[in-house]
Parts: sequence; structure tokens; C-alpha cells
Amino acid sequence: MVVIPGGLLVLYFLFNPSDHSFFVACPIHAATGYYCPGCGSQRAIHQLLHGNIGTAFWLNPLLMITLPVIIYALGQKAYNFVFDTQYRVGIFYNKLFIYGYFGLAILYWILRNLSYYPFTLLSPTNGP
Repeated sequence: MVVIPGGLLVLYFLFNPSDHSFFVACPIHAATGYYCPGCGSQRAIHQLLHGNIGTAFWLNPLLMITLPVIIYALGQKAYNFVFDTQYRVGIFYNKLFIYGYFGLAILYWILRNLSYYPFTLLSPTNGP
């Protein structure tokens, strides 16, 4: 259960996706030239694992603000597994959260592809 995610974290820690071609490139960016909401996430994870929080945030701010929720949800899942409980992460069942997050991702997708300052700062290539 933790072998594959743990192995991926080790892989992202040891190898910089910017320098190695065996990492999967974004198919949306390759096909259209536009950045999707996930573009820069692999490089951001690499930077985060090395303690470079600022650089990780510049590469993909949406990922960085989403990670605490993901970590909490995975922790809840692990707790349920270990203690044989069935607690749920309530916000994942809240329509306002789901629609709000989806809207935020769409807005982020649009804004990071605008060629006007300050939106150019959202591009995963225009970090610090």
C-alpha cells in the first residue's frame, strides 16, 4: 500500500524532472502549448522534497495549497486502515467545496496561460 507512493517519493527526491527525460511530460502542454493546472507539479514535488518550499510554490501554487488537504485525507485513510474505522473527510462530501475547488482549478488554468503580468508569474517556467 505504501510501497509505490514511497518509491515515487524516493524517485522524485533523487532525480530532478527538469534534468531527466524518463518522467512523463504533460500531454496537454505537449499538444496545445498551454499549461494545465498540474503543469510544474513534478518539479514542485522534487523541490518540496529538498526543502525548497518557495520554489515549489512558484512552480505550482495550486498543488502547494492542495497538498495539506491531500495529506490530511491520506492520513485519515491510514487511520481508518490501522484502527478499522470508517471516518470520512467531510469536505470531500460538501458540494460547495467540490464546486469551489473545481472552479478554482479552471480559473487557475485560464489565468496561468494569460500573457500579461502578473499572470505570467503563474507559468511554471517563470519561477524565482
